[in-house]
Amino acid sequence: MKFSQLKRYWHVEIIGLEKKFSLLRLMTRLRNKPGLKYVFWWRLASYLYENGHRRMAYRIHSRIKGKFACDIMLGATIGEGLTIAHHVGIVVTKRVEAGKNMKLTQNSVIGNSGKGKPGKIVIGDNFFLGSNSCIIGDDLKIGDNVTIGAMSFVNKDLPDNCQFYTKKTAEIVSLYENEQA
Repeated sequence: MKFSQLKRYWHVEIIGLEKKFSLLRLMTRLRNKPGLKYVFWWRLASYLYENGHRRMAYRIHSRIKGKFACDIMLGATIGEGLTIAHHVGIVVTKRVEAGKNMKLTQNSVIGNSGKGKPGKIVIGDNFFLGSNSCIIGDDLKIGDNVTIGAMSFVNKDLPDNCQFYTKKTAEIVSLYENEQA
């Protein structure tokens, strides 16, 4: 990754394309919108990681992981437009290749199954992952324009232009049912 690409990520994700990029504008936006700090620091750590400054990258990553309770591993490839609605509890494996405009919400996981040889999880553009959802598997492909609803479990490929959710049924079981018999 070149520094110009890092600036582009910051411009899109933190400042917004409607305004011209400047370091003063970047710092002001980070001060006024603390929720953007994780994305800023993760992008910087990823830049350092890819350009051979791994010790500094790991140091930054360790600090932001502890401070924000969010772990997008170094080595993950995520296109411009990364948005984190609530950063608590998000875990993303380094084996992810995601396109533009990825939105993650709290307590969501994208990871490998741990069985056999781990492969890549390829995610297309315009992706939304609802809260408390998991994508677990090896060599998964999730298409463009995909929305995964809250409390969903995905372990297979998803085509382009779809919504995915896990159906749930609620049951009420009496605790005293067995004692009456």
